[in-house]
Amino acid sequence: MPSEPSGEARRLIARLRFRHLQLLVELQRGGSLRAAAAVLNLTQPALSKSLGEVEASFGFALFTRSARGLATTPRGEIVVRGAAMLLQELAHLGAEASAEPAVTLLRIGAPPFVAQGYLPEVFARLVGEQARVRVQLMEERVPLLVQALLEGRLDALVTSYPTEMPEAAGQPLHYERLFDADFTVIAPPGHPLGRARRVDWPRLCRERWIMPAPTSMVRRMMDEVFRSAGLMAPVPVVESTSPVTNLRLVAAGLGLSAVPASTLDSAGASGVMRVRVHPPIPAGPVALIHRTGTDNPRLGLLRQALGLPATV
Repeated sequence: MPSEPSGEARRLIARLRFRHLQLLVELQRGGSLRAAAAVLNLTQPALSKSLGEVEASFGFALFTRSARGLATTPRGEIVVRGAAMLLQELAHLGAEASAEPAVTLLRIGAPPFVAQGYLPEVFARLVGEQARVRVQLMEERVPLLVQALLEGRLDALVTSYPTEMPEAAGQPLHYERLFDADFTVIAPPGHPLGRARRVDWPRLCRERWIMPAPTSMVRRMMDEVFRSAGLMAPVPVVESTSPVTNLRLVAAGLGLSAVPASTLDSAGASGVMRVRVHPPIPAGPVALIHRTGTDNPRLGLLRQALGLPATV
C-alpha cells in the first residue's frame, strides 16, 4: 500500500498543478521566461507570476536571475528533475489507461548483449504470467540508459554497469546484482589464433579488431584489459555496438572481436573460432537497477520475472 503523504507533501499537492511542473521544465530547457512563454503560449508576466507561486510553495528559490537569463539553483535542479519525472509518469499513466484493453506498460532498458542473450526468457515469464502486461524495451549504451532512467523514461535497467555510476542530485539508484557475464575473444574461420592453445594480449594487439563504440561498457572493458597488459588498445577497423553484428563481421573475416559468451552460445554454428586468451577477460556484473524513493508497482512484476522477491 502507498504510504500516507507527509505534511510537506500535502502542502505541495494542494498548491502545485501539472502546469507548474511543465513551466519548470520549459524554464530550464529554454533558459528564459521568453523562451518558455513561446512554448507554453503564455505571456512573460503570467509565467513570472506562476514561477513566483511555485517558489513560494517550496519556500526557496529554484532559479537564479541574471541578464543572461535563468539558471537552476542546486535545489532547483532537484525540483526540475522531479517535475520532469512526474510529467513522464503522467504520460505513461495515460498510455496505460487508454490502451484497449487497459494494460500495465513496463519500460525496461538494457544494452544489446543483455537484451539479446538474457531478456527473452525473462520477457516470456513476464508476459506469459501476466496477460495484461506490455513491455517496451530500450536497447542502448549504458550511459544513455542511466540518463533515461533518471529522467523517468524507464522503470528499470537490466544492465552491466561501471564501477562508478552517475547519479542525479537527490535521486540515488538501487542495484541488485543478478549474475556475472563472461566475454569471449573470437576470430574468423580458419584464423591461426583460433587454433593456438594460449594467446597473450601483446599478440592480440597486432590484429585487426572490431569493437563497440568508445562510450560502451564492453569497449571500456577492452581498453582496460589492454592497459592492464601495458598496451595501447588497437584502433578498430569497424565500430559496432551490437554483439550479433560484431559476430557476423568476424565471421566475414574482418578481424577479431570480443562478444558476450551468451551471444556466441545462442548463435550456434556461426563459423567463428574462440580464442584461448590468457589472462582471460574479467567477467562483468549485470544488475537490476532502479530509482529509490519511488513506489513503482510495475517494478514488482519485473522482479518476479527475474526470480527476485516482489519488493526490495
